[in-house]
Amino acid sequence: MAELFAAGEWISEGERLEVRSPFDGCLVDSTPQSTPELCDRALAFAEAGAKRFRKTSSYERSGWLARAALLLKERSEDFARTITAEEGKTLAESRAEVGRAVETLTLSGEEAKRIAGRCVPIDGAPDSRGRLAFTVRVPCGVVVAITPFNFPLNLVAHKVGPAIAAGNSVILKPASATPLTALKLVRLLLDAGVTPDAIQCLVGSGGEIGERLCSDPRVRKISFTGSVDVGNSICKTAGAKRVTMELGGNSPLLVMEDADINLVVKAAVVTGFGNAGQTCISTQRILADRRVLGDLLDALAPAVKAIPSGDPTSDGVKMGPMVRPEEAERVASWIAEAKQRGAKLVVGGERSGSMHEPTLLTDVPADSKVLKEELFGPAVVVGAFSSIEEALAEANSTPFGLSAGIFTRDLATSLRFIEGMEAGNLHINWAPGWRADLMPYGGLKMSGFGKEGPAYAVEAMSEEKTVVFHPID
Repeated sequence: MAELFAAGEWISEGERLEVRSPFDGCLVDSTPQSTPELCDRALAFAEAGAKRFRKTSSYERSGWLARAALLLKERSEDFARTITAEEGKTLAESRAEVGRAVETLTLSGEEAKRIAGRCVPIDGAPDSRGRLAFTVRVPCGVVVAITPFNFPLNLVAHKVGPAIAAGNSVILKPASATPLTALKLVRLLLDAGVTPDAIQCLVGSGGEIGERLCSDPRVRKISFTGSVDVGNSICKTAGAKRVTMELGGNSPLLVMEDADINLVVKAAVVTGFGNAGQTCISTQRILADRRVLGDLLDALAPAVKAIPSGDPTSDGVKMGPMVRPEEAERVASWIAEAKQRGAKLVVGGERSGSMHEPTLLTDVPADSKVLKEELFGPAVVVGAFSSIEEALAEANSTPFGLSAGIFTRDLATSLRFIEGMEAGNLHINWAPGWRADLMPYGGLKMSGFGKEGPAYAVEAMSEEKTVVFHPID
């Protein structure tokens, strides 16, 4: 049975949280749930540990993370099977996630060596003769990392890796649906040489454990990935702390008249239905020029219908279940609402337990939830536009702004899209659901603030001091 790691020790006692397979409901494992008392112990340990851990060298921290990356590569199949068992994505998707996490830890280790201040050109100020100014970067101290279920390894690595690289003590709070992968990563980090000062992992309700951690004055930095509602609550609770918020999206894909329809279909299938649509940058809305709408639907509908779904451990399956039956039921209810308002169901729409068919909708009324909110499920809405201005207005009509894509061969149209699209990540001739782990990643509007990607996260998880040498003559 799984154990928690807090205050420098593995803990097996306490009320246990069951982790069940999203596909068939079978028990995968269980883990102790954190108590308020354990949270307090963890915070005290992290506060003391941060003072010790900040004295480690960048060279040491870089070495630990590099060894962690090598160990993860060696244990990749075990991690992949754990991800599939508790999250439900296919084994191919889980193996790809492990590969990305290896890269994320490697990058974090490399960035540990690049933490540097900068020279300040103080001689550009009046009365500056004889003075020298520069900055130094120091760790924040105690970092709380709260991660979602949909990438239970790589999104943990994106927070824990940079936090350790920057010299912080981090308390990890993974999603209650997927704690097992995170706990395995903590064990791996300790095996790689990371000291217990630097890492702890608590499991429990976000409303209880998360709020207790985020409100504590000993915490200096919070990094959160999740829903807008929870993110807003954390910001209100946090007070004067440094925060990074990745709060989801409702990503549009624009298809211009000159687009390569076959490439559009390929991108839409991969990014709209990967991980059963449970990705923040999943393609949720496709907006097509009216002159190519028919051709697009003719090509896209059979491709979506042909997506093999089912047991995520079976060869050939491309889409597994959603994380819980309740989530699949929610998606089905949103689709039913759109149909009642006049939307046309092109493909799919059926649900059984946690499995929801890959679904395609058209003629969806503007105020439907599947258009205006984050669906986080395996359905894509297709609409039409007559001009790039109309397309941008529709694409920007939601409060989200995480990622967007456009297919066009025209440079001027691409530049108009770059200028007018309100999203933090823009893709030309690919769909929104693409991310390189080294790039700056984050959203605009209600999709949050701050950037992830190891180089940018290390900067966000460290603070800057300005030093001025004054003449004594």
